[in-house]
Amino acid sequence: MAQVSLKNIYKVYPGNIEAVRDVSLGVENREFVVLVGPSGCGKSTTLRMIAGLEEVTKGEVWIGNKMVNDVSPKDRDIAMVFQNYALYPHMTVYENMSFALRLRKYPKSEIETRVKEAAEILNITKLLNRRPRELSGGQRQRVAVGRAIVRKPMVFLFDEPLSNLDAKMRVQMRIELNKLHIRLQSTMIYVTHDQTEAMTMGNRIVVMKDGVIQQVADPITLYDKPVNKFVAGFIGSPPMNFVKGRIIKKDSKLFFTDEGFTVKIVEDMYKKLVSYEGKEIIFGIRPEDIYDKLFTSMASSENTVKAVVEIVEPMGAEVFLYLITGESPLIARVGGHDKPEVHQDMDLVFDMSKAHFFNKDTEEIII
Repeated sequence: MAQVSLKNIYKVYPGNIEAVRDVSLGVENREFVVLVGPSGCGKSTTLRMIAGLEEVTKGEVWIGNKMVNDVSPKDRDIAMVFQNYALYPHMTVYENMSFALRLRKYPKSEIETRVKEAAEILNITKLLNRRPRELSGGQRQRVAVGRAIVRKPMVFLFDEPLSNLDAKMRVQMRIELNKLHIRLQSTMIYVTHDQTEAMTMGNRIVVMKDGVIQQVADPITLYDKPVNKFVAGFIGSPPMNFVKGRIIKKDSKLFFTDEGFTVKIVEDMYKKLVSYEGKEIIFGIRPEDIYDKLFTSMASSENTVKAVVEIVEPMGAEVFLYLITGESPLIARVGGHDKPEVHQDMDLVFDMSKAHFFNKDTEEIII
């Protein structure tokens, strides 16, 4: 296996359209790194430049100790798994998995050994004589992964491989790919637009927007300490609540206020926020850090907010409440026992120790 290093890479299309801008990233040997972001953010383009399927406009791509900008895809010692599986419909599963090895004139005995080993790992041994049309979506994806495994490449690349599967199968395949990474101890780079996939699969996650890396971190750091409003809003489901308002000072205490509510800033945040007194700021709080006053002992008048229930979404073990306070919409993620009526007034308690504050102009984190 090998390290992958991107050094200030750009991809510019005709018309001076920058799909990827000044991306630098190091992927360690045996690491599982996930590129995540909305459609058009440059994550798949970045992956394709690593694979050699897109030419690098500027910058360097290194695999192991070799710069591969001018190396053809077939000579980069990578294997790529695509969204649409890319299986040959007229070939059996065995023939699909062995195709690349046969092209490289591997001995028949080694081809058979590698295919059987991969099939056993992926639990598709019984499917080797079938053709793709006879397989389910999940089985086809396993075959596509198996075709990559038999090559024993330095790096595995995955381009949204689960997006064509139903929700239940996506969860199952996420688990299978995690097990595969642990078993193979291989270097894997995975692209997805699904932040749940990213959070559950990656050792580190690379969040991209408009061709630029916003943050690179492990899942917990990314969730608890986002560097800007975009990352805070993109990671987490339901997403973080954002409210624009001002910092005010009363009786030597700091408060955040908008037209709908006022809440006290905790002492640990005082020093970072006192310089924003009187200024507009963005307050952020995650749905799970908002509680129904009836079910918490941490309520005080300084962190309690009045709201009206607009939508109630029972999810089984938890309930999503869509609320309005003043003119600000909020989402709360509460326990399954908490099911207020639509249009009901509620007292909400904010865990202000978990609050985030962002600069209104730059949208970068303050604290």
